[in-house]
Amino acid sequence: MSPIIPKSDDKVNQKRDAHLDDVLDLIHTIMHQFRSRQFQALRDDSYDLTPMESRVLGFFERHPGGTQSDLARHSGRDKAQVTRLIAGLRERDLLRGEADAADRRNTRLSLTEAGQAAQRHIKRHAEQLNVQALQGLSAEQRQVLQDLLLQVKNNLD
Repeated sequence: MSPIIPKSDDKVNQKRDAHLDDVLDLIHTIMHQFRSRQFQALRDDSYDLTPMESRVLGFFERHPGGTQSDLARHSGRDKAQVTRLIAGLRERDLLRGEADAADRRNTRLSLTEAGQAAQRHIKRHAEQLNVQALQGLSAEQRQVLQDLLLQVKNNLD
């Protein structure tokens, strides 16, 4: 060993456990399958929603009276994209806006009756997909799976 160049702890070039990649690839594949089926259902139903439109409806269901700025912050999307999404959903009578009493420059958004019906439909389909994805697992197995995935998520946080 050279006295000039100290020994380094080279973790990059060490042999990795290939099974770690397999686990994360499997998680990615499962989520891709799940999302693909969700999005296919959105395209096939009478609401003809895009995945992002579905997320917008979900946001305003959870945050009635929220604003465009709230959605932009939450989603990480730029304001122009959020504006277009909201305008399209308002044109289709799925979202309604009311001027903020405290600041008339802000519009408070919430689901219309049609928007609520669309959300119920989306949730029913998601529940069916959840049941299908977890069929054959006992309550204990589902809990173990959830705990393990939460640990993976926390490791990445």
